[in-house]
Amino acid sequence: MCSVGTRAAGWAIAAAIFAAIAVPAAANETGGTAVGPSGYPLPRFVSLKASKVNLRIGPGRDYAVDWMYMKSGLPMEVVQEYDNWRRVRDAEGTEGWIYQSLLSGKRTAIATPWDTGKGTMVNLLAKPSTGAATVAMLEPGAVGTVIGCTGDWCEMDFSGHRGWLSQSSIWGVYPGERIEN
Repeated sequence: MCSVGTRAAGWAIAAAIFAAIAVPAAANETGGTAVGPSGYPLPRFVSLKASKVNLRIGPGRDYAVDWMYMKSGLPMEVVQEYDNWRRVRDAEGTEGWIYQSLLSGKRTAIATPWDTGKGTMVNLLAKPSTGAATVAMLEPGAVGTVIGCTGDWCEMDFSGHRGWLSQSSIWGVYPGERIEN
């Protein structure tokens, strides 16, 4: 593991090098998108393809590993691109660089990650309506596959339990985003 001084210096160098390729702040603040060098929109959601993925402080294998994700399918938000590297943000706001081949276009989302540890449960509903029957009770932080979204509701699959969640109760889909299944 690197020392705090080395880590800070590494971040400062990475920030200086990549300031010129940063995603315009206005695109994120207004909810609009830009197009990255890959031809895909920025920002956008993807998921982890592998079960062990290193998050690095810069776009290259020579940069220190800041974090290791140990679960495939976790949603990530791509906020910047450089060559074959993607700067991503996770549900907790941690940012770093991941090699693009470790990411998948498969859409996943996390049920109320902001409620993790509070002992509350999330109702997976039979229909896209607040009065619909509950299909399953989910723990906050549960990761599911996005099947489709209407702009207000998303149909999702959590380990074989298929149902609907309000888009405002998941992380991995933008507010108002529509996804065709």
